[in-house]
Amino acid sequence: MASSQQTTDSLTAVHPEQQYLDLMRHIWRHGSERVDRTGIGTRSVFGATLRFDLSGGAMPLLTTKRVYWKTATRELLWFLTGDTNIRALVLQGVGIWNEWPHAKYVRETGDEITLDDFVQRIADNEEFAARWGDLGPVYGKQWVDWPTYRYRKDGAYEPGPGINQVAEVVESLQSNPGSRRHIIEGWNVAELDRMALPPCHKTYQFHVADGKLNALLYQRSCDVALGLPFNLWSAALLARMLAQQVDLEPGELVWMGGDTHLYLNHVHLIEEQLEREPRGHPRLELLRRPETIFDYRIEDFQVSDYTPHGAIKAPVAV
Repeated sequence: MASSQQTTDSLTAVHPEQQYLDLMRHIWRHGSERVDRTGIGTRSVFGATLRFDLSGGAMPLLTTKRVYWKTATRELLWFLTGDTNIRALVLQGVGIWNEWPHAKYVRETGDEITLDDFVQRIADNEEFAARWGDLGPVYGKQWVDWPTYRYRKDGAYEPGPGINQVAEVVESLQSNPGSRRHIIEGWNVAELDRMALPPCHKTYQFHVADGKLNALLYQRSCDVALGLPFNLWSAALLARMLAQQVDLEPGELVWMGGDTHLYLNHVHLIEEQLEREPRGHPRLELLRRPETIFDYRIEDFQVSDYTPHGAIKAPVAV
């Protein structure tokens, strides 16, 4: 009788992905239509929350369209190196940051080079990449090398040692798990004007309870159709990596959005995705425990039970 009841419960349980689809539907139907920075226009709501159970290897990997989780993983691993130049990503076939430096190059030089040709030059020419491929002090720089300045006796300031926030969180989770200060922050006000794009997924906080590591991500701005699927995967992956490093079980991922929006030129993606039903329950296995959180490689991650619907292409707003 118990097994029969469990089977019934599993069939009637709401798929975790449904909350993402409900959010998308709510924004599209009820969001405030606004003119945004990109000039494309959005429908937007302010303040949204999603929650995902990460126990048993579960991951918030969307199935109603294919999410290229290896691309998102390579980006996260790149953040953890502190690198801010797209060349390392380009050489791995990751193009999610290409539009910003390309737009800057065209704007500043007047050379109407195509995006594909620009990216090829980044790959082929280290000197060109050093000049035009850097994004400024974006995520990785703030995560592992937050700048500090020391006061000198002559009244000037000089650069001090950078702060590795990720390493400090690992240490604090191990030495003081009950702390309320397990935080990684990307919003460095003094350097926002030097960034290709100020951090959208800006604040991560971690919480230990009952032998489990819970994670919270706050995004100031969220493109629900294109950005959020990557953000959910990356935040959950970071939580899984941290949990492994500090000998805790994965708990819950809480996602919170500030300006949570859909772009008006994504209508075909939105309508098609909302017609689809979630299928399967993707799981992630960490195949190796590296010495530190900075030593993971792409081959350390294995996803199972992922049979998504097809990808849906849509333009990125720059």
